[in-house]
Amino acid sequence: MAGEAVQPRGDYSGAAEKTDPAEIKLVRKLDLRIMQSRSSSFGYIIMQGFVEAPYYPGALYLLSIFYTRKELATRIALMYTGQVVSTGCSGLIAAATFSTLDGVHGIAGWRWLFIIEGVTTFGVACIGLFLLCDDPSETRWLTEEERILAVARIKRDTVGHKGRGSAMAGLKQACSDPKMWLFVLMQNMHISACSFNNFFPTIIATLTRSNTTALLLTAPPYFVSGILGIPFAWSSGKFNERTWHITAGLGLAVVGFAMSCASMNTAVRYASTFLYATGAYGVGSVILGWVSATLSQTPEKKSVSYAIVNTFANLAYVYCAYLWPKSDSPRYLMGFSSMVAFAVGSIICAWIMRFWLVAINKKTRKSEDEHQVFYAY
Repeated sequence: MAGEAVQPRGDYSGAAEKTDPAEIKLVRKLDLRIMQSRSSSFGYIIMQGFVEAPYYPGALYLLSIFYTRKELATRIALMYTGQVVSTGCSGLIAAATFSTLDGVHGIAGWRWLFIIEGVTTFGVACIGLFLLCDDPSETRWLTEEERILAVARIKRDTVGHKGRGSAMAGLKQACSDPKMWLFVLMQNMHISACSFNNFFPTIIATLTRSNTTALLLTAPPYFVSGILGIPFAWSSGKFNERTWHITAGLGLAVVGFAMSCASMNTAVRYASTFLYATGAYGVGSVILGWVSATLSQTPEKKSVSYAIVNTFANLAYVYCAYLWPKSDSPRYLMGFSSMVAFAVGSIICAWIMRFWLVAINKKTRKSEDEHQVFYAY
């Protein structure tokens, strides 16, 4: 009948469907406001971590099945340099975003920053779908002869090569190899020594009163460390040496951390950022290349080892977050002194691994096999 309200359709329980445009608009507005609560943010972070987690160990594994032990560190350094330089660029992008887009269309500057970085990352990922490949033997942009050579040279360069196995067998092989757990500790100590990264803008902010200037000052140390990290890794591969490179890099970082602990002079503290950023970041590709060179008896063992080493190493960001309390500003003595301890711990692990592999190589030389491949250290 005319004048009667039309009842919206419902389901078996009597719950009505949303057909009123005003109601639909209301629900969307509620989503935009309520779903920005702390609990929903935690949910987003968990989902983001879930899809991001395979990236780094997966990228390392992909490089390791194409490049030999002498070549790998340099390639990891190139990838790592992209990560380091992007971290430096993020400060520049953030400064530009906050100064130009903050409040545009009612969106805060930090949200614009997420939008820009997210859209760019998604675009690059789509390109990667067409460029990346799963295995040298299946790479479509190599000829048949090149595929055979690509597989053969990695097999020839692998210590104790055993061929392919199951994923579960690779997990058991990795977990039962004590060398992997020493690498876990070594990389965990190294990442702990790099945990200043998350607080770098805060550290730099103690040197200036301008937030924009602080963001801009974070970029140069990252750029320098990224550029110098490539020849550092090349040297490690060229001389097939790991231990002394790790010692030199983290030793330089220790000097930088100590300078920040000892002085409140602005010039000294800023100069120290170049030392510890260059030293700490340069070591990453060397350690990760060493993992592949030592734990690559099967592809499955290598991939699992990378995943475990990376997972346990990143636990450092959980407990290291408590080493930089605001109450410790501006010296941050606890944070920097802890970085010194972590760097020294990683150096000690590297030397233990060196002596361990030397002993294994001595036993291997006593065998009658003339074509044995020895561990690099």
